[in-house]
Amino acid sequence: MSARVPEPSHAAPSRLARKLGVGDAVVVGLGSMVGAGIFAALAPAARAAGAGLLPALAVAAFVAYCNATSSAALAALYPESGGTYVYGRKRLNAFWGFLAGWAFVIGKLASCAAMALTFASYAAPALARPLAAAAVIVVTAINYFGISRTVFVTRIIVAFVLACLALVVLATAFGGQADVGRIAATIIASPSGVLQAAGFLFFAFAGYARIATLGEEVRDPARTIPRAIPLALGLTLVIYAMVAVSALAGVDASALASTSAPLVLAVESGRWSLLAPAVRAGAIVASLGVLLSLIAGVGRTAFAMAANGDLPRFLAAVHPRHQVPHHADVAVGAIVVVVVLLADVRGAIGFSAFAVLVYYGIANACALTLQPSERRWPRALAIAGVAGCLVLAFSLPWSSVLQGAALLVVGAAVYAMRLAWKSSRRRANE
Repeated sequence: MSARVPEPSHAAPSRLARKLGVGDAVVVGLGSMVGAGIFAALAPAARAAGAGLLPALAVAAFVAYCNATSSAALAALYPESGGTYVYGRKRLNAFWGFLAGWAFVIGKLASCAAMALTFASYAAPALARPLAAAAVIVVTAINYFGISRTVFVTRIIVAFVLACLALVVLATAFGGQADVGRIAATIIASPSGVLQAAGFLFFAFAGYARIATLGEEVRDPARTIPRAIPLALGLTLVIYAMVAVSALAGVDASALASTSAPLVLAVESGRWSLLAPAVRAGAIVASLGVLLSLIAGVGRTAFAMAANGDLPRFLAAVHPRHQVPHHADVAVGAIVVVVVLLADVRGAIGFSAFAVLVYYGIANACALTLQPSERRWPRALAIAGVAGCLVLAFSLPWSSVLQGAALLVVGAAVYAMRLAWKSSRRRANE
């Protein structure tokens, strides 16, 4: 890391309450990453990479680290709600900021619905849709009553999920089925399969953006955010690596690829199978934790976009007592409820991953414009981040790429129509 960077001079006055310290921000990041991703992402990643699951995890972690350093440096300079939406507007131009915000909102709305349905599928498959809708309503209500309550609930969820993941490691390591030879086999795999698996696994890492979207709710953001983002990402990588190694030692990659609950399968394969219900409970709680964090993060980005007129101004309202963007949070929750009731969103996860990688690609492009006095990490990391996001995005299944690209085109069209409408109004007033 370079020498200490001066306090940011670009920041707008905070519109939300600054209540979160480094520990709180790390907890929020962990709640966004150490969640349903690790319970569910191993299966599609193993299907894509086969024996290359661990190399894929390493690639995803490296790209995530590049993105994290870029996001942390920019968030310290611009401690405002909105994340890359704000950075794109400040460092590139209004269009790139809008495109980043659009990609984030569209991608994360799909993620919210997927997490709600994941929770419901584990809890009561026969009642999946109504239960998922109920979960969204409850989580939206928690966010409505303030960020401090969100962090408190997230602390409880993270602690429980970490305990369940520890059970996975213990059960596979001491359950009698562990075979180191299965781990050794992971060094041989096709490059294309590894990259596609890395794209799926990156989706599980992407929650650190949640810290940046809380830019107006952390104390001393110039110090807090650059510390919290890499710390949360590093802890998550250690946890993911331990769990992935344990799962691969317990069952081979083909078995992990064939199930929707890979960690439950890994535990059930050994003598400690009685712990499987606890692991399943961990998946349920983890899904709720990610949903809690996602709805808050999407709401903050929608709030920032609305404040700039890129979304309806109604969404820019701040609750007078709880100091949260309550209209944006409620609107996000309502949209997700509609999605889980009417649509099958599992197929949307691919284009959601595509949109998230586009979002981070723009963040890295913004970081490339930083001056030496503003830079906290080497410029090469931002370059690697841009390249890594592009490679992983276009390594995803082509159906996901085409769907994600179509959504971005729709966003660009919305932006163009908005500009044309503003221009026509100006001419009418002249």
